[in-house]
Amino acid sequence: MAPQPTKSEASSGEVGASESTRSRAELIRLLNEDLAREYQAIIAYVVYSQVLKGAQYMSIAQELETHAAEELQHALIISKQIDYLGGVPAVVPLPVRTSEDPEQMLRFDLENEVDTVRNYRARVRQCEALSEYAVAEHIREILVQEQEHLIDLATALGETPPTIT
Repeated sequence: MAPQPTKSEASSGEVGASESTRSRAELIRLLNEDLAREYQAIIAYVVYSQVLKGAQYMSIAQELETHAAEELQHALIISKQIDYLGGVPAVVPLPVRTSEDPEQMLRFDLENEVDTVRNYRARVRQCEALSEYAVAEHIREILVQEQEHLIDLATALGETPPTIT
């Protein structure tokens, strides 16, 4: 059982401040996970855009090159927000899945984008709960592009974009 705050601690807001510090540290940790996912996306899009072969994949391969550049911008934005919050940006990407099958590569990307959109939606809520509205706005801008990536990949696979809950 956690110790109860003294009356002076409760009135001074110290308990709330420590909760806020813990929440801020958690936000930094989660943003670093998002950053590792952005690194993963950069690597995947660079590789996939170059190894996709066949006339049916030329358009999406070109689009993946654009996605790679956008993911780099996302990584820079997330790194800047982590630094602003007092953290140190991560340096290791999540593992990149590869395949000889072009459709499987696109499916890997689509799965990653679903995870990314889901996580950024949660991150916006977390930022707003901490009154970090500017950080939330940066993430919203990234979220718009990530949803576009998701739509591009689903379209390339001939599917309806998945519903994200």
